[in-house]
Amino acid sequence: MTRQQNNVQEQDVNQLRKVRREKLAELQTNGKDPFKITKYDVTCHAADIKDHYEEMEGKHVSVAGRVMQKRVMGKASFCNVLDQSGNIQSYVARDGIGEEAYKEFKKLDIGDIVGIEGEVFKTKTGEISIHASAVKLLSKSLQILPEKFHGLTNTDTRYRQRYVDLIMNPEVRDTFIKRSHIISAIRRYLDSQGFLEVETPMLVSNAGGAAARPFETHFNALGEDFKLRISLELYLKRLIVGGLEKVYEIGRVFRNEGLDTRHNPEFTLMELYQAYTDYNGMMDLTENLYRHVAQEVLGTTTITYNGVEMDLGKPFERITMVDAVKKYAGVDWNEVKTTEDAKKLADEHHVEYEERHKKGDILSLFFEEFAEKHLIQPTFVTDHPIEISPLTKKKPDDPEYVERFEFFMNGWEMANAYSELNDPIDQRERFKDQEEQLAQGNDEANTTDEDFLNALEIGMPPTGGIGFGIDRMCMLLTDSAAIRDVLLFPTMKSQGAAKNAANNEAQSVAPAQTAAASAPALDLSKVKIEPLFEDMVDFETFSKSDFRAVKIEACEAVPKSKKLLKFTLNDGSDRKRTILSGIHEYYEPEELVGKTAIAITNLPPRKMMGIDSEGMLISAVYEYDGHEGLNLLMVDDQIPAGAKLY
Repeated sequence: MTRQQNNVQEQDVNQLRKVRREKLAELQTNGKDPFKITKYDVTCHAADIKDHYEEMEGKHVSVAGRVMQKRVMGKASFCNVLDQSGNIQSYVARDGIGEEAYKEFKKLDIGDIVGIEGEVFKTKTGEISIHASAVKLLSKSLQILPEKFHGLTNTDTRYRQRYVDLIMNPEVRDTFIKRSHIISAIRRYLDSQGFLEVETPMLVSNAGGAAARPFETHFNALGEDFKLRISLELYLKRLIVGGLEKVYEIGRVFRNEGLDTRHNPEFTLMELYQAYTDYNGMMDLTENLYRHVAQEVLGTTTITYNGVEMDLGKPFERITMVDAVKKYAGVDWNEVKTTEDAKKLADEHHVEYEERHKKGDILSLFFEEFAEKHLIQPTFVTDHPIEISPLTKKKPDDPEYVERFEFFMNGWEMANAYSELNDPIDQRERFKDQEEQLAQGNDEANTTDEDFLNALEIGMPPTGGIGFGIDRMCMLLTDSAAIRDVLLFPTMKSQGAAKNAANNEAQSVAPAQTAAASAPALDLSKVKIEPLFEDMVDFETFSKSDFRAVKIEACEAVPKSKKLLKFTLNDGSDRKRTILSGIHEYYEPEELVGKTAIAITNLPPRKMMGIDSEGMLISAVYEYDGHEGLNLLMVDDQIPAGAKLY
């Protein structure tokens, strides 16, 4: 669409919004201000009428919802009203509601919220409808809904304006209704098994229980720094010490990490702990829970995700991590004796590792690289190396490994469970090792929690514990492609205060202007740039660098990387180009799709996280106020893909 067409469309929208405000002003002048209405008696919903038509036919009902369609035909009209359960048609005639009321009905806009009373009947075409005897405007819509045939499809707008998404896309509404039912089914199952639902702190002085970097905040009243919890574990185990034998919590946790299709920095976790059982008991509980929830919410234990069928009705596979690596990577870890041997194998198999990693860490990296993607059907991967499991009991017959499993479906980790470590002396040593890792640069390592150690010294019985990712469970059970599709309000990069301010104006600003992101201006006096190179590059060498305009067709976070974004680029050729760039700290993937960037396209491919990166995107890097700043170089979208820069 050209800029001129955009301007015309914006003017049209502004005029429509102006008309709606004028209609509201007229209503208020005539003493019919809809915003003064405080209640409306609803007797049933659209789905109730449609599902039980035989019982409802001829009955007087009242429904309320949003006008989604209106067809005015002289003395009689039809409108469709949307409530939480779905749409229902209403037949509105001048003789049925009165001449004055019919005039007011004709002035209603798409998006207005109304109450409709009348009798249930079927039209000549067989559509279940309400023959209206009264129509009441309950709330005036002053904005314009997306055009009905195209709906709301832009993902960034859908996530930011979920309220519009829920109105326009019935499948989205269905997903979130199912999510609510999933969580209710989990609660019912656990309550029936004798578990107690509890609540533990979100603000903590020591964020432990998982390998993750926490968010930090300051508590003014105490003059003390706190962290947002990354796990529910350590407080729930304190309750096991206190004698509550079966406890669970469903709540938000917060991890200061990147965003991708399976990760959001705040997400819903369920953890439960049961005294006098172990990780085998947690496996049995997981199988039974998943079957119960699928059957109750979906009516079947066979689910389909992205076209792949998964059977929750069969016994779940159980395989050790060592056997999984042997099966899918062809490496027998029982023959790996030292960390040096493990690193040599990693080099041979192109598995990236850090200098601090030990033999068990590298086993885990092999598993992630070669095995995870094959675990489509429900699978328990058991007996993890001790290096990656600081809160887990050692296996009595092999202390290099612990009694832990991760539950996988669709190649995703869905749950993580332990035979919980209850030896306070061993636990202190594990915390000590974590502190050493923290000092070596592992910002996801735990720190020592003295109060938790004190609780263990009081005495904790043998205990099994597990953590479930509720969001991923909802993704699988609703066939949703990304975690943001099952979070009502996913974390998004702020668009700045300007948009909120503009929305409070008299709607005189064009929608495209109000939606534009407004990044704060840099104080250039605080900017430091890298000194210019003194070494000269001869012109012939430089001229061999092929700088091209590239269109960003897709962008996603690279799994297991906090920094890398993977770009799929149109470089003007017949094939798509893949380039990886470590700019996730500065950009979210969705805000770059559709942009035009600049890349060097004739560099040799470079392997990053096992992916060939075919070139380099150009960014401007500088220091600002003591921190590194970065801007991806983006140019006018009028420049075609493949245009060469000279």
